[in-house]
Amino acid sequence: MSDTPTADAPVISDEDWLQDGFIRELIKQLRAQDTHGTWEGKSDLQLLAPYILTAEQRRALPMMGDPDPETLWRLDLFHNAIGLSIEKATGCMVSPMMKMSHEGFGRAILTTGRLIVVNRYLRDVHRFGYPSLAKLAEAGNKLVAEGVGMVEKYKEVATYG
Repeated sequence: MSDTPTADAPVISDEDWLQDGFIRELIKQLRAQDTHGTWEGKSDLQLLAPYILTAEQRRALPMMGDPDPETLWRLDLFHNAIGLSIEKATGCMVSPMMKMSHEGFGRAILTTGRLIVVNRYLRDVHRFGYPSLAKLAEAGNKLVAEGVGMVEKYKEVATYG
């Protein structure tokens, strides 16, 4: 599947993607981390820039590598935003948990306590990023939809206790 729009598909700009529910939640997560006001002058696109990894940037990274703390932090905020988006849609509290090896392989789950609503195996975390803001939004929304679907399917288990 290519990134080039077809004649029937409307072209959505980055500014339009900034209004997406998942992207708004991710921006809120990022802004909440700014306890000293360092990022107040930065635009939302500037805050999201580390999540965008072009093909050229990806090729410049080694195939194998250890993720740095900033990359792990961005990955954690990404999953927090997914959890909060699921929580808003379902009313069930969702907690993300991540177990990562120092080589960048691991697993992220989002759970309501008794029900795992999202289960992701992660690899090459040192190369975490998406080619565009649209792809970032699509990936986040896909995981949100998966989580919402699990909560709706197993509502009794998700809300138990």
